Amino acid sequence: MDHHELTQDALDDVAEMRDMLRNARRIVGFTGAGISTECGVPDFRSPGSPWLKFPPIEFGEFVSSPAARQEAWRRKFAMDDIYGHAKPGRGHRALAHLVSVGRMSAIITQNIDNLHQASGVAPSRIIELHGNGAYARCLDCGLRHELADIRARFEATGEPPVCASCGGIVKTATISFGQAMPEREMLRAQAVAMDCDVFLVVGSSLVVHPAATLPLIARQSGARLVILNRDPTPLDEAASLVVNADIGDALEPLAQLN
Repeated sequence: MDHHELTQDALDDVAEMRDMLRNARRIVGFTGAGISTECGVPDFRSPGSPWLKFPPIEFGEFVSSPAARQEAWRRKFAMDDIYGHAKPGRGHRALAHLVSVGRMSAIITQNIDNLHQASGVAPSRIIELHGNGAYARCLDCGLRHELADIRARFEATGEPPVCASCGGIVKTATISFGQAMPEREMLRAQAVAMDCDVFLVVGSSLVVHPAATLPLIARQSGARLVILNRDPTPLDEAASLVVNADIGDALEPLAQLN
């Protein structure tokens, strides 16, 4: 893995972030696409992103049109071929360590790539605001469906899946554009944001709402807000500390914290 040369300012910021995390009692992590890019998972906004070639289909269209469902599943499997074999990166492993030693109470994530689970974090500690792309659910009865079964049938017949139990529409367990945010997860995320002393944003552009309100909720509740991201965000001025550095380089040493 190439380690990026950090400027002295960035090194100082990283050292300050580690001190802050070392002294924190209860950290909440908040992750976006930037934590997974070193794992080969593309983000939405970079030039040439495969998401531009295979954009997600809006929820209303998915529900109303069998042709849209067929196309959505075609794009889903095309994207899985690009990043479905991704493994957790240094950032995921560092956060998993912070959870395992009791310093991080929860990880709120906007990602659908299942890499926090793959890094060993218990699902009960992960709050997925945008769902999970590693399996599917029936929109009517909620039954879980495995992607390998869906894909085998889809490639044999070209037909979008229907629920084995009730015949309803089956969709990946992600939150699509136009689909309601998961209420229980949003309430849990708000609760942990109000109950931490450091809220650590990792790799999120903080432009997608309502998720982007969570750092402000934490700050208004007395937490220190730390933003680690490659590029500036709209909430930088609200943060106690902003670190513009490579995420893997910045977080890797945290895996040694006790």
